[in-house]
Amino acid sequence: MKHPILSRRALLRLFAIVPGLSTLRLAGVAAESANGALAWKHGLSLFGDLKYGPDFKHFDYVKPDAPKGGRVRLFAIGSFDSLNPFTFKGEAASGVASTYDRLIKAALDEPGSEYGLIAEAVARPDDYSFVAYRLRKEARFHDGKPITPEDVIWSMENLKKAHPFYAFYYRDIEKVEQTAEREVRFTFAVKGNRELPQITGQMPVLPKHWWTAAGANGKPRSLAETLLEAPLGSAAYRLADFKAGEYVTLKRVPDYWAKDLPVNVGYDNFDEIHIIYFRDETVAFEAFKADEYDWRDENNSKRWATGYDFPAVKRGDVVLEKFHLKNSQGMQAFVFNLRRKKFADRRVRRAFNLAFDFEWANRNLFHGQYTRTNSFFSNSELAAKGLPEGRERKLLQLIAGQIPPEALTKEYKNPVNETPQQRRANLRQAMRLLMEAGWRLDGKGVLRNAQGEPFTVEFLLVSPAFERIVLPYAQSLKKLGIQTSVRTVDSAQYERRVKSFDFDIIVGSWGQSLSPGNEQRNYWGSAAADRPGSRNLAGIRDKAVDFLINRIIYARSREELVAATRALDRVLLWNFYVVPMWHITYERTARWNRFGKPARIPEHSVGFPDIWWWDAQKAARIKGGK
Repeated sequence: MKHPILSRRALLRLFAIVPGLSTLRLAGVAAESANGALAWKHGLSLFGDLKYGPDFKHFDYVKPDAPKGGRVRLFAIGSFDSLNPFTFKGEAASGVASTYDRLIKAALDEPGSEYGLIAEAVARPDDYSFVAYRLRKEARFHDGKPITPEDVIWSMENLKKAHPFYAFYYRDIEKVEQTAEREVRFTFAVKGNRELPQITGQMPVLPKHWWTAAGANGKPRSLAETLLEAPLGSAAYRLADFKAGEYVTLKRVPDYWAKDLPVNVGYDNFDEIHIIYFRDETVAFEAFKADEYDWRDENNSKRWATGYDFPAVKRGDVVLEKFHLKNSQGMQAFVFNLRRKKFADRRVRRAFNLAFDFEWANRNLFHGQYTRTNSFFSNSELAAKGLPEGRERKLLQLIAGQIPPEALTKEYKNPVNETPQQRRANLRQAMRLLMEAGWRLDGKGVLRNAQGEPFTVEFLLVSPAFERIVLPYAQSLKKLGIQTSVRTVDSAQYERRVKSFDFDIIVGSWGQSLSPGNEQRNYWGSAAADRPGSRNLAGIRDKAVDFLINRIIYARSREELVAATRALDRVLLWNFYVVPMWHITYERTARWNRFGKPARIPEHSVGFPDIWWWDAQKAARIKGGK
């Protein structure tokens, strides 16, 4: 089960504001020549040479002549009160960020590679001190006005003002300037950060002339404020209709300026994308059964095992399909708020892990579908295994006095609760750790600190589906004298409380690319610990973690990056910042059988709805409804 706020994988693939990034060798981009002139190339790669040459016609995984037409209906949980996805304020609607093109576009079968979209060419020097992009003459916003270097510069400067995330993420971009009629250069405050060229290229390019003009209400628009006016975009779809909190409708732009570029051939095949909102997962599933939307990434194991036995499945009108992808599964976990004193001691956090009975939950709640997660980079070569060796061990030895000693001497493994004997032993060990940390049971079985304060903890949830997991966990914690409450709130309140770090424990998740990089600062870095809206949900402030993040970002080879990532994994795990949950190595999907798909799904994404298409013959055979 993925965290409900982050579980809409299809929506995240289609609508992510800033894609996941990587940190490896940048190839396909030549340095400045001997006479100082830039040598321009057609793309960037973090892994080595680009798979696709400068004259490629389309990506291998698409159907280049896929039919255009039809309508796909998606869903989201919660609500929205803004059509501006770039501000810290409000709750933005799904889909709006996808109406803006970027300078470059990722290939789904080639991790860490990007090819020119708004930019026809890119260049950078060997020391990674800057990156330059040359814009296409034909690049246009939906109102027909050209996309210019001035728009790129305005976007960078104002995104950093509008949201703390961008200010943090782009902090190493020292200057952005126009260097020729269609050229823009980003100069970096540091050298050797191999990821920065692609970070800049993945920035949404916004129309300065629209955002600096007055809105439909006659008042000046602001990127830092919420918005309930359809924004001007530049991508394959435009926002055509919406009702706040209920739905968003995107329509394909017939004369989209980039529709025939190699990076877009076989993409964007639906005439319309309709996203409908539901307040509750149970209601949303019933709506899917009633044929009110078309696609589900199923994140509930019980529902996957027992809920898909309705007539439409038996008729073949609804197709269930698992997609095995070669992606890191990252980490989903119960996350402690270290900003609260009661979680400051590592022994206390470890006690919580000992009390969590994953085996019971997997057997009784999840139908045995899950694997316990033992790494922040699970299902990849980046996960720490066995004892540290070679480069990884040398890195850990450099910070030996700042990390738990087990990181050098033991393999991390979660506690196992297969038998009653193991459960009792783990709870006894948990109580010993709590007592070592200064907590004692009073005469009524309540755990108290030296000041007599009881140990209370609130689990903050956004979906009732997690209550069945937390309530048994709360019973185990009660045996340790910890007074536990569970509070489920609506999505807007949940988002506000998480952004302001107003919680004890939440369910959090961090997706990981196959080559992590600058985003790790936002996940675990000290500088992000108190920045509202950051992904450092736990509030980690650890010099050893910061050191290892920098070693990842400035890795000079794949070997260095893998070693540094494994070392970071160990340090995070042995500090017990979270209680790891579980993962599966495939995506569980359900769809109404109206669509065609490529003969070969790319290894790193299902690609729905991006590269799928409407199949009129299949659609005509569906009876519809339950």
